[in-house]
Amino acid sequence: MEQSIKMVLMKQTLAHQQQLMASQRTLVQRQQALALMCRVYVGSISFELKEDTIRQAFLPFGPIKSINMSWDPVTQKHKGFAFVEYDIPEAAQLALEQMNGVMIGGRNIKVVGRPSNMPQAQSVIDDITEEAKLYNRIYVASIHPDLTEEDIKSVFEAFGPIKTCRLAPGSSPNKHKGYGFIEYDTAQSTTEAISSMNLFDLGGQYLRVGRAITPPNALQVNTATKSSVQLSFQPLAANQMPTAAAVAAAAATAKIQAMDAVASNAMALGLSKLTTAAPVKPAIVAPTGLSPVGVQMQSQSPVIIPPPGVAIPQLGSTPPIITAYPGVVQQPVTVSPSILPVAQAQNSANEALKKAQEQAQKQQEELQKKLMDDSEPQTLQAQENLSIKGQSARHLVMQKLMRKTEQSRVVILRNMVGPEEVDETLQEEIQDECTKFGIVDRVIIYKEKQSDDDDAVDDIIVKIFVQFSKSSEAIIARDALNGRYFGGRLVRAEIYDQNLYDHNDFSN
Repeated sequence: MEQSIKMVLMKQTLAHQQQLMASQRTLVQRQQALALMCRVYVGSISFELKEDTIRQAFLPFGPIKSINMSWDPVTQKHKGFAFVEYDIPEAAQLALEQMNGVMIGGRNIKVVGRPSNMPQAQSVIDDITEEAKLYNRIYVASIHPDLTEEDIKSVFEAFGPIKTCRLAPGSSPNKHKGYGFIEYDTAQSTTEAISSMNLFDLGGQYLRVGRAITPPNALQVNTATKSSVQLSFQPLAANQMPTAAAVAAAAATAKIQAMDAVASNAMALGLSKLTTAAPVKPAIVAPTGLSPVGVQMQSQSPVIIPPPGVAIPQLGSTPPIITAYPGVVQQPVTVSPSILPVAQAQNSANEALKKAQEQAQKQQEELQKKLMDDSEPQTLQAQENLSIKGQSARHLVMQKLMRKTEQSRVVILRNMVGPEEVDETLQEEIQDECTKFGIVDRVIIYKEKQSDDDDAVDDIIVKIFVQFSKSSEAIIARDALNGRYFGGRLVRAEIYDQNLYDHNDFSN
């Protein structure tokens, strides 16, 4: 019973974890896809331009989250390109459509689509855009701050009935962020509104209007993904089957297995036919001139009812002589010797089954109480001393051996910068970038020499160690940063051994 309950609980836990991990992967992939859809690459930038100029040129399409420009430490100027990241994908799409080839600072800038360093996210992006086509939604940006939803709705109602008109709420009441979404009843209204209202002067600002490339719930998923993923890495909670229900299900399984075992044992003894065979009547030879005496049988325990004066012999004893009929010649009564062993065996099997059920019920109650009181080891020491046995031993041992790597909260970033790019602001920049994935406790920039020559700058590699507050945040950061380009370099992100990090061993 105990072993069966443990096995059922383990299978239920593993199945739930697999389902949870699949859901986590979907959320992470969707988050990465939406993040890529919010970014555009801007090239051929004049070296005299600053970040403020780029921000001012791209701000009419929507709120800008960040602008990353790679700076050359020798010339103290940028390298001629930048990454502009918006809050929403529609803003990036409008900038891509309307800013490519525009002259800024005497040069025609080149605006290219999202970076292609994550080709695995393209299928997710395609799914999002296909889902967006099911809705007749348009994106409107560069809205004057004094205009309200009613003002915008009254202007765009000229193209057809409007289902919804929502402006992104601002930080203060009755204020918006300068952009919003409008959903029409028909696709024709959507097309006409885009062609007529794009670059329309409304209140002294030129509207930027384009088709929505995300479904209505995409932004909500994007904002909630990080917290959802962090919660998903916690122990099973809301979606887990309650412990009492799991124990009851396991106990039912154990009961069925116990009954099958009893039935198998009975079959091995040749007793399985007793439940289906017809009642057996003993062969009784009655005295001459008397009718045979009937025998009554019960379905569970055969009981032989003899005529008056007839004694049932014990197994192996000599049959007695009937003396209850005066004046009649006494003749021996023959009782089939196979009746009593079969009845006794059946009674024994029934009693054994009953005792097994009572014992299983008692063990179930005790084990349920035990599991409800302390279903999981509460401390690390208790988990380390957890005894394992049975078929699940190998699986539990592998989980225990892998625990150290899974619980590491440190991410190592390689090939992110060169030794000449390390300055006083680098640590702060890395920390700000990594706070997107969780709470950063510490950032260490480690320069490792590859030779004994102190003057050889080329033989120095830079390792950046980022310690998060949770191991789940480190995993998200690794997945997001690995394979990403930073200043023209392909970053390699890995989980670093927590034990080595705690002992200040950064050379692994």
